[in-house]
Formats: sequence, C-alpha cells, structure tokens
Amino acid sequence: MVDNYKHKGLRNNLVKTLENKGITDQRVLQAIGNVPRHLFFDEALLKYAYQDNAFPIGEGQTISQPYTVAFQSQHLNVQPGHSVLEIGTGSGYQASILLELGARLFTIERHEALHLKACELLDNLGYHYRGFLGDGSQGLPNLAPFDRIIVTAGAPVVPHELLEQLNVNGILLIPVGDEKDQTMMKFTKVEPNKVLREELGNFQFVPLVREDGWM
Repeated sequence: MVDNYKHKGLRNNLVKTLENKGITDQRVLQAIGNVPRHLFFDEALLKYAYQDNAFPIGEGQTISQPYTVAFQSQHLNVQPGHSVLEIGTGSGYQASILLELGARLFTIERHEALHLKACELLDNLGYHYRGFLGDGSQGLPNLAPFDRIIVTAGAPVVPHELLEQLNVNGILLIPVGDEKDQTMMKFTKVEPNKVLREELGNFQFVPLVREDGWM
C-alpha cells in the first residue's frame, strides 16, 4: 500500500478545503490528514481520491464526500475510548476516521462484498475494531449501550432500536428523509427517557436498507 509525499500533499490540500467549508475541529482535520483516502478507491478512480466528492464503490454504494465525513465526525464529538456504532461500513473510510479519533468501533455492513473488502483494508492499516455483516437498522443490541451511533445512509424514519442503544449523554447522527434528500438529525440522550433533537442541514446519502430502511 503506497502512501507517498504526493498523496500527503493532496491530503493537506483537502484539509484546507474542509477548513474553508467550516470544519473547525482540529482532531477531525488531523484524522482526515492522516488517512490515505486513495487506498479506499478502485484503481480506475484513483485520480479522484482527494476531490471533495462522493464516488461509487460497488453494490450501488458510495464512499462519502470528505466534507460529509468531516461534518458527521465533528458533530459526533468522539473522544478516545468512546464506544461507537457505525451503521454502514461501506468502503471503511468513515470507520478509519473514527478509529483515528480513538473510538472503540463496532461497524455493520449489509453487503458482504463491501464488508469483506473494508475489513481487509482496515486490518491491513493496523486498526483494531469489530466488523459485522448484517442489518444495521437493528443496531447491535447484545453489545449496547454505545456512547455514539453514526448512520451513513439515508433513512425514512429514525430506528427506535438505535435510540434505545444509546448511553445517557450519547449521540446519534442519522440522515432522515426521502430517497434523494435527507436532513442530518442529531439526537442527544440527556436522560434515560429524554432525547434532544437537532436538525443540522440537508445531505444526500444512499438509502438505508433492510427492516427499518427503504427495502
């Protein structure tokens, strides 16, 4: 896996782009600067790896736009040692950013080919995490509660199971809307039966599928 000075220079430029777009969390920016995003791309798309855009990774899925990854990571406010559940491993890029932030990561992917590919790459990069193949909309009740939950696919509703799997003071980030446009929603569990809700702007994600998703 080659990561040379050219790649590092491109990452530095990407970090500056994200700063200009309003990302202020220095830990998130450092994580973006540390992770070799080109390694998560197929060879045919390598030249686009450090553009601030989403690109296809197969199975009808995409690697998220770096701004979206940074935005979600900033609002998730992961601290070292936090238990974090990620719904939608995809390429593994968002997972790597969370791991750089010190998360104890549990990540779920429903597409077997993507699950296997992402886990192989994360293993090769030396990260420690737990990867699962299955229905992310149901979370991981046997391993709950979590300090943070992040959903990287658009959902028509907020899966109740995910809110139940949050620790007190835990945060859930999930894009909610139709199949084309969603609103990024932030839920903070301030008491066992009290959750604060915030709307953080409009985004576009691939659909969350299975029991509490689109299909």
